[in-house]
Amino acid sequence: MDRELYGREAVLDDGGLVARLCGLTRHGGSRVAYEHGDDPPVTVFTGGRGTGKTALLKEVRNRYRGYTPLALLDCAHVEPPADHGPGWTPLTGALSELAVQFSPKVLGARPVRFPRLSLGLVAVAAIGWSREDDERARRDLQRLGPLLATVDATRGAAAHWVGKVLAKLAATFAETAAPLAGVLAEATVETVLEEVFGRMQRSAEGWYGGYRNAGGRGKAGLQQLANDFEQGGRRRSEAEAFLVGALTEDLFHAYTGLRRGTRVGRPLLLLDNAHEPLGRQLVEPILRARAAEGRRDRLVVLAASRVRDHEALRQATRTRLPETAHRAPCPRGTSVGSGILAVELTPLSPAQTRSAFDRYDPAGRTPAALAPAVHRLTGGRPLGVALLGRAAGEAPVSLKPGLTPGRLLDLTVELREDSPPVPVAPALLAELLPVPRPGPYAVLAAAHDEESARVLAHARLASESLDGDVALRVRDRLRAEDWAASAPGSRHFVADPLLRALLLHRLRFEDGDHPRYAAWHAVHETLRRHYGPGPSPYRLHHDLALGRTEDAVAHLRTTFPEPDVLGWLGRLRFVASAPYPRERNAAGPDPRRALALGQAPTGGQAPAGGQDPAGGQDPAGELPAGLDADGVELHLALRRLLNAVWLLTDPLALPDDEVADRLAHELRRLSGRHLSGSGALWDAATHWPRDIRARRELSLPPGREDGV
Repeated sequence: MDRELYGREAVLDDGGLVARLCGLTRHGGSRVAYEHGDDPPVTVFTGGRGTGKTALLKEVRNRYRGYTPLALLDCAHVEPPADHGPGWTPLTGALSELAVQFSPKVLGARPVRFPRLSLGLVAVAAIGWSREDDERARRDLQRLGPLLATVDATRGAAAHWVGKVLAKLAATFAETAAPLAGVLAEATVETVLEEVFGRMQRSAEGWYGGYRNAGGRGKAGLQQLANDFEQGGRRRSEAEAFLVGALTEDLFHAYTGLRRGTRVGRPLLLLDNAHEPLGRQLVEPILRARAAEGRRDRLVVLAASRVRDHEALRQATRTRLPETAHRAPCPRGTSVGSGILAVELTPLSPAQTRSAFDRYDPAGRTPAALAPAVHRLTGGRPLGVALLGRAAGEAPVSLKPGLTPGRLLDLTVELREDSPPVPVAPALLAELLPVPRPGPYAVLAAAHDEESARVLAHARLASESLDGDVALRVRDRLRAEDWAASAPGSRHFVADPLLRALLLHRLRFEDGDHPRYAAWHAVHETLRRHYGPGPSPYRLHHDLALGRTEDAVAHLRTTFPEPDVLGWLGRLRFVASAPYPRERNAAGPDPRRALALGQAPTGGQAPAGGQDPAGGQDPAGELPAGLDADGVELHLALRRLLNAVWLLTDPLALPDDEVADRLAHELRRLSGRHLSGSGALWDAATHWPRDIRARRELSLPPGREDGV
């Protein structure tokens, strides 16, 4: 069954990018004209964690498996075999695995055989063997059995050839005083050729005649290959690159041999995490052969890279996913990298997020605003949308009407049928930031820049600093994971809203000290003191995170008459971006809603203090002393405004049209009170509700499309 991959139709449809590259519709339904003729680009899908790269490659595999030769490899997880010899490297292990995956029979064509690659890997396996340790040779040879079985399943999978190779090696040791890698390689290759390869396949050794110093002699090339591999460094890199060429040559030969014309579609090489060194080791020799030698290997390479600006992509043709639906030009230049088409995976649209939630909650029991709110929180990141949508679908019926993004994080979700449900927030965080200990990241998520991160690290993470600056190590890891830290325009050390929300959720709820929330309070108090003693926006920001709003309201009141109204609006916006000190699984409406509407909050919070002219008693405590009637009115209006902005911009809360309307009303009233800045306040009353309903940051100046 096809997976739901919203927004990825440009790649997967019958006329999509993959079909045009490999020449087949999904499931081998029919032929498709090749877009790039016999020179397909290496296509690299780029995007951070959770953008759907792995899911996309797996879906390509699921749809085309059995119809054209294909292989899928995760370049970040090639596990070394136990007690392997020096002939095993991540690259040689990967090549063997790829060949085995490519080899099964597909519809209408014979299995692909890999005699050239087999000979090369047999040769380099011999470099670590010695007279005293024939057991190592036996283990290494047995590991090559599945690969040699692609040449002849009846012989390669049997064990008798291993004994004959060992006997040949024993004779070689007896005749050679100081065995070299090349001598052992020749003895091994000769025996494998005799015992496993048929008459027609033995000519494959001739391909190694093109190796360095071989002079057209295949066995000499294999000897040199083994010697270079043993030498290490640049010579080993050259040998490994030639082995990659052996893989592509075997695939090419399957399409151009005696039975040419019988295969439909091109082979697919799918590489996940191709930004890892192994990915470059596999792809670069293919690109170099195409660029320098005019090689036309017919192999379609689809790779995924978490690093958008990887140095290997500097000369690539860049495009975005939707633009590849019908055509994906990739003009070739003289550079090797010009053979790469880098396709940026775009976020899901709000409509696609809505479709995902409809799939998980077909009865529509969750709030209509939940999907738009999740889209705002996740930025359309497919992994976040899918996991939170599943959590909404699996939530108890009694909870569904009151769900918010924050409450979704508090739930559990069943990721696999054979394992118990897991908490949503930690599960999502582990996928997006796979670090051994996320605690330091959670602490530093409350910081705003490197300076405040260092303050926190010094005060709260002293035990973590034995091997260097904790804040800088966290910053570098975030950058390595393609999470921008202290991004331009952001006033947060962790710039991404979803990652920051997950880390702050961990900071608040995973300290084991409910209801005191000791870690949360300690972190925000540390930053509050750092920015003290005056009422700076940063200090007031952390006041709100601690549940204290009155100093912020008072500061907004005293600075309201100043002429710099845009600066005042900017301070309001930043102060109100503070994380709300939520209670886990709190029932009832958000208290900020009542405060924004000038009402007494429900849920056990008793109103107190003076009168609110907009309706009812002051719900947030005593009014400051010494205010006249006009000052009281302004103070209460700004309290309503602050709570409205705080609620409406909270990524863990639901959109609220009534509060948005009240926000506009308060800003218009304030514009009538200001002597010189009424225009900016009036514009905010017009544009900020639009920004909120469009799920984007409040623009400044109001109405500027990209905000500030």
